[in-house]
Amino acid sequence: MIIATWLSGLARQAVRRLRLRSDFLLGADQLAHMAICERSRVDRNGSILSILRSECSLSSLPQANLSLASEQLQLRLRITDSAGLARDGRLMLLLPDTSMSGAIHVARDLRRLLSTSLGDLDFEIATYPDDFSGDVDASSEQSIALDVQEPRESCHSELQLSNESSAAGFHRIESAEALMAWRCPAWKRAVDVLGASVGIVASAPVIATAAVFIRATSPGGAFFVQQREGLGGKSFKIYKLRTMRPDAESLKSELLAYSEQDGPAFKMANDPRITPIGRFLRKTSIDELPQLWNVLKGDMSLVGPRPLPVDESKSCQLWQRRRLSVRPGLTCIWQIRGRNSVSFDEWVRMDLKYIKRRSFWYDLYLIASTAPAVVAKRDGR
Repeated sequence: MIIATWLSGLARQAVRRLRLRSDFLLGADQLAHMAICERSRVDRNGSILSILRSECSLSSLPQANLSLASEQLQLRLRITDSAGLARDGRLMLLLPDTSMSGAIHVARDLRRLLSTSLGDLDFEIATYPDDFSGDVDASSEQSIALDVQEPRESCHSELQLSNESSAAGFHRIESAEALMAWRCPAWKRAVDVLGASVGIVASAPVIATAAVFIRATSPGGAFFVQQREGLGGKSFKIYKLRTMRPDAESLKSELLAYSEQDGPAFKMANDPRITPIGRFLRKTSIDELPQLWNVLKGDMSLVGPRPLPVDESKSCQLWQRRRLSVRPGLTCIWQIRGRNSVSFDEWVRMDLKYIKRRSFWYDLYLIASTAPAVVAKRDGR
């Protein structure tokens, strides 16, 4: 009887293991695709997505531990959930239709469940959209293969957290958009550094000459600095040659009704705030040259969606803010094909098309196409 019971138990375990998918933990590329799909779903139906990410990388753990963790996750998660390892080795989970409270509940369960396979895991938790105030409740997860912060090397190191949830092994991340931002490929950063370095040296005399003319023809400094939203919604200071009156920003509210661009972006072909020398600088795009410094710093890329001022960017619809998934750039499809002739929605669709097609050769094509577009100039931004 004892032997029969033991054999029956082994049979049940074997059947259960056959039902478990050996490939449940997604790879980085599959995980990234699932993240895009889930974010698009939220943008369309107005629901919510919660994200869990382990504080540390699991890349150094034996394969046997990861296989056991995969089985444990399958037993806990819903069929609509996904889990996987990001490119930096961190475990990431996506929780569709799950509130922050539901995600916290799942994090607690997983900490206990995965302790035998992954050790003491600490989780970061975020919800998308960031300002969601509903009370959708569920208790499950999904994972995301996109990340911007570096993981801790050890799962057992001490956490320095500022909220009371740290004792429970998790803490909240303020921006899910930052968590879903795409990592910049090595080839792209190499092109940016090389291109920006050469560009700064080559354009230095032009920038210096333009600065002299700006100071000589209007009061105020030669450079214009403004906060814009970049990768993952993080703001940064953008540098341009000044093309407007020093009090241009204070006058903007009076001109909003005359904007020729629909949506949150403000554009006027004959903006009265633009100085005579500024009009020439805009027409030739010389005013954009100082942004090569932003590229060298890593705030921007040579190719990417144009960054909007913070107030305009925050006024975008959720689906439009997907353009913040990659670093903003000096040029993109819109600068070449659509400037001043398309709606804001179509502008964003061009940016999303670039994000989908982004590659080394496509970037080079857009860079090479920018100069002819400047010669055929439509007014710059």
